Amino acid sequence: MKRTFLTSFFRLAVLGAAMGSAAWVQAQSVAPSAEGIVVYNAQHASLTQAWVEAFTKETGIKVTLRQCGDTELGNQLVQEGGSSPADVFLTENSPAMTLVDGAGLFAPLDPATINQVAPNFRTAHGRWVGIAARSTVFVYRKTKFSKDQLPKSIMDLAKPEWKGRWAAAQAGADFQAIVSAMLELKGEAATLAWLKSMKENVVPFKGNSIAMKAVNAGQVDGAVIYHYYYYGDMAKTGENSEKVGLHYFRNEDPGAFVSISGGGVLASSKHKAEAQAFVKWITGKGGQEILRTGSSYEYAVGQGAASHRSLVPLADLQAPKVEPAKLNSRKVSDLMTQAGLL
Repeated sequence: MKRTFLTSFFRLAVLGAAMGSAAWVQAQSVAPSAEGIVVYNAQHASLTQAWVEAFTKETGIKVTLRQCGDTELGNQLVQEGGSSPADVFLTENSPAMTLVDGAGLFAPLDPATINQVAPNFRTAHGRWVGIAARSTVFVYRKTKFSKDQLPKSIMDLAKPEWKGRWAAAQAGADFQAIVSAMLELKGEAATLAWLKSMKENVVPFKGNSIAMKAVNAGQVDGAVIYHYYYYGDMAKTGENSEKVGLHYFRNEDPGAFVSISGGGVLASSKHKAEAQAFVKWITGKGGQEILRTGSSYEYAVGQGAASHRSLVPLADLQAPKVEPAKLNSRKVSDLMTQAGLL
């Protein structure tokens, strides 16, 4: 993910007769202001831009995007507090949402927004909600493994026989979200022990796509990443994934964790109606359809919403049940630092 700030302005679409359409009524009858809304966006820029363009065309509400990573934007929002210019926060992974929510910075979402998201992708408190999802996978060099030689659990990667054989982008928010789920499922002692073994075993890379490329090139046997890096590369040239296989841990293993991208409205927003309309739109039919038809290869999370046809169905992943609001990025950072990984 690019960590430099980018600002994108999406102009008002012509309203006219379209305002009377069913799509307009479903989107929200919110009068657009001249300023529009500011979205702090840690999701992939291409996906959010597709959402914004369609939302603005349908509603006339202008959206300004400020792009950076989960951790950076989460920390920035905490520092800005009630004086933040942001109206909405979107993330790749949920721990950054927990960080901001822990500082008391989110407003409750409209019940209609919450209810259109599948129960597994909502928070119990209703201050933020899932907008998309991604599965943890183990990518491996196909010539290196038979099926019975693959790790049965992500916890197996702590064993001595995996020393120097697997990779991860350990400093990134993606991997730290996976560790957050492990912490919730296995507890602090087991997670710290696993991280200390990881320090001895892992080959570190600076990004998921780079780790997958290294597996494809035979530099390392496998890597823990999210699924969409593989699907995205295969949909293009496949040059960094053609020699790679995907292994899903399943069985409610910590390695079968499905990470939720979150969306929430800031309590300090001066454009709450428009901000609420935006989160409702991306979690509704229009926003979730972009996940099905687009090139992000992330899972749709709306009630009854279909994901891209290339993906393994969510129901087949056998993901563990984790309350997304409990994932603790600060504790994970502390444990990874203690283990010598950060």
